[in-house]
Amino acid sequence: MRSAGPPSSHKPLRKDGGAEERRAVAGGDNGYAQLLRRQVEEVFRDNRMIAICQYNSMPDEDMVLMRHYLRKHNIEVKFVLNEIVRPVLSQSKYKNLLPLFVARNILLVSPEAKVREMLRVLKGVPQVNLLGACIDDTILSRQGVENFAKLPPLEAAQGQMVGALELLPSQTSSLLQRGSAHLTALLDQHIHRLQTGETGSTAEPSPAQSSGAH
Repeated sequence: MRSAGPPSSHKPLRKDGGAEERRAVAGGDNGYAQLLRRQVEEVFRDNRMIAICQYNSMPDEDMVLMRHYLRKHNIEVKFVLNEIVRPVLSQSKYKNLLPLFVARNILLVSPEAKVREMLRVLKGVPQVNLLGACIDDTILSRQGVENFAKLPPLEAAQGQMVGALELLPSQTSSLLQRGSAHLTALLDQHIHRLQTGETGSTAEPSPAQSSGAH
């Protein structure tokens, strides 16, 4: 008999797709099913990003590696049962996600919107297909998630907003100063013309006076 190896730090992958859990909840509204539903509610309540993926069987080593790379970005993998998720979502604001839970699914969840990092990891895991996500209480399709990843980071967007707000007063002040300077110039020009006209009428002799002097 082969000796048992050291205990793994990762929870082993359920090769049967959660058969034990399915049997446990098949009996109806039992305590274990209630616990699982409460866990699903907590996942949707406590995380800004919940990505729904279709999961196809993969070796344990590949799953451990994927989890490792995702955890580096504070993204966790959650195995879920449709029998548990669907009743929870049907009574919540996330019910539009129900069509995504038709096969074996896993959730990739994070308290942060680490969309770009998640897509980078999934690009190397063909057994996990992104179906859609809920990010900051907004339901997105796969294409919507990819478009979201192309947006600038929140810090950069906030910086651009602050810069634009700071620029507005200076532009307004510049426009007001420019208008005031233009108005002052027009008034100065008008006064100068008036003064020039008065001076010309008293200082310059008329043609008749000039001829009489000779």
